[in-house]
Amino acid sequence: MKTMKPKSNIHNPTSALRALLNVLRFNDQGLMPTVIQDVKTKQVLTLCYLNDVALKKSLETGTVHLFRRSQNRLMQKGETSGHIQLIREVLVDCEGKSLVLLIEPRVAACHVGYFTCYFRRLSRLGTITTVGRKLFDPANVY
Repeated sequence: MKTMKPKSNIHNPTSALRALLNVLRFNDQGLMPTVIQDVKTKQVLTLCYLNDVALKKSLETGTVHLFRRSQNRLMQKGETSGHIQLIREVLVDCEGKSLVLLIEPRVAACHVGYFTCYFRRLSRLGTITTVGRKLFDPANVY
């Protein structure tokens, strides 16, 4: 796999972080719910949580870094698979309680092999069906 060093499209990550921290209100655990959305299709890819360190690292590198609650650690999205997410735009909600990161994905967002984590749909009959297509086999990646 060709390694690519992304460059942040945030021209001044330090002032961007300062501006965001002035309006953001992290929850009691110091986390910010963040929706990850494809910049071209506007499809929602996943929901993750950022702490202030993950936000800073994301702005500095131009790639999504998040706080893994289950592992209690900071990680880069795609650090194992190589399926990184290049940040193209940052949106803040009206109360400063959540973010949307519009990203350019590299392969897929979902660790089980789908483009989006939202690959299942509830039907009107009350059944859940898979509507997405697998892009990779997790057994070959992780």
